[in-house]
Amino acid sequence: MTYEKTGGSRDWSPERLELPPESLRAFGYRIVDMLVDHQEGLANKPVTGHASRSALTELLDQSLPDGPSDPLAVLEELEQGVLRHSMHVNHPRFFAFIPGPGNMVSALGDALASGFNVIVSLWLEAAGPTAIEETITQWLASVCGLPKTGGGILVSGGSVANLTGLAVARHVMLDDKLDDAVVYCSDQSHASLQKALRLLGFRSEQVRVIPTDTDYRLQPKQLEGALIKDRELGRRPFCVIASAGTTNTGAVDPLPEIAGLCAAYNLWFHVDGAYGAAAALSSQGKTELLGLNQANSIAVDPHKWLFQPFECGCILLRDRALLPRTFAAQHDYMQDGAPADVNLCDYGIQLTRGFRALKLWLSLKIFGLGAFRAAIDHGLAMGKFTETLLRAHDSFELVTPANLGIVSFRYRAVGLSAEALDRVNLAIVEACIEDGFAFVSSTRLRNRDVLRICTINPRTSEADIRSTLDRLAILGDQLLASKDQRV
Repeated sequence: MTYEKTGGSRDWSPERLELPPESLRAFGYRIVDMLVDHQEGLANKPVTGHASRSALTELLDQSLPDGPSDPLAVLEELEQGVLRHSMHVNHPRFFAFIPGPGNMVSALGDALASGFNVIVSLWLEAAGPTAIEETITQWLASVCGLPKTGGGILVSGGSVANLTGLAVARHVMLDDKLDDAVVYCSDQSHASLQKALRLLGFRSEQVRVIPTDTDYRLQPKQLEGALIKDRELGRRPFCVIASAGTTNTGAVDPLPEIAGLCAAYNLWFHVDGAYGAAAALSSQGKTELLGLNQANSIAVDPHKWLFQPFECGCILLRDRALLPRTFAAQHDYMQDGAPADVNLCDYGIQLTRGFRALKLWLSLKIFGLGAFRAAIDHGLAMGKFTETLLRAHDSFELVTPANLGIVSFRYRAVGLSAEALDRVNLAIVEACIEDGFAFVSSTRLRNRDVLRICTINPRTSEADIRSTLDRLAILGDQLLASKDQRV
């Protein structure tokens, strides 16, 4: 079918919210130039771009513009006044929290998804994009070893992925009746899980926090003891949450043993793999994640170890059909379409859903799965390399060895108390922000403040790690020598 062109000359007035083609092309080309320049020059830029709220008063206090502005001038304002006041989480020497390496192919995929303004809610509106998201989630389910019934949906990140998976567990195992129900997790579980359980209506006394062992892994014997005790008291254990790569140390809970307990006690087995589950793509990661394939639900974050731009999370179910069973709702105004259509708005919390799958699909198609596998292997190797350097470095003590690319350690100095060393290590993080060469973050393990490095960026080199550790040692020495008030 063809259509005749309608109308005469186009009206490019701002009221149409359109730019003339030549202006739009110039705007788009400038954005691409900014992205390419950023990628190519990133390693030579400071990692940190932090600014205090008071320093951004002019930006915060600007009035709402009533008239149009030159597009290229607005981009200049963005580049100079906004973007330079943010940390480069894709920098090869950004080791804090969980880095966001991203990739520019996927970034342009986001631009395409936004430009076409695809809404992936109904098959009627987005048959092709829905099929792509189904394909992507089935690929991810396969990577995690789930059966052919497995699949899921893409969400904003690990927080919503965990919330979605636990909502399914609540519905399937409890029929949404929460009285006397109990869920189990470790003392290293992510804070998003406590938030999710609270939002789902569970009181704090319904959440059993199981102590971890010396390797910061959930202890199956302690778990089973808590299960037995709760059942004897007439409570209803229904779900165990395990970690496939904790944020603190990268530790992987003993998944096969936990899966066995869940099977024996008829419990839902949820794995928070937001950080580590994607490592199953590599042979080494698959070994460390043994038992992941026995989960009922798995949270995965492609914007972490599958190198996607924010936001891109995923919840996977062993039985994908449980998602619409939990979330489907009737809307009179959405009655059009075939009864057999897959409508992804029925598979999760969101009704309005963007085309998140496009960026992941594009990058997998263009780079190939082998490139992602090699990038994951590189991150694992860089973690081991960091551990090796730390073991030989006079200024540091290793706290936890490399687990899925995360290493924790501590600056040390003769004659200082543990409390004084806590203050020094926290001050090193502040000095990193001021210095800008690299950035590591801190965490707290066994009541001590420690430094941690996460090495998942595929563009991080051995030289980056070596120079970062040397710079951290210098910063620590300088803080002590100057008798900085922070220490």
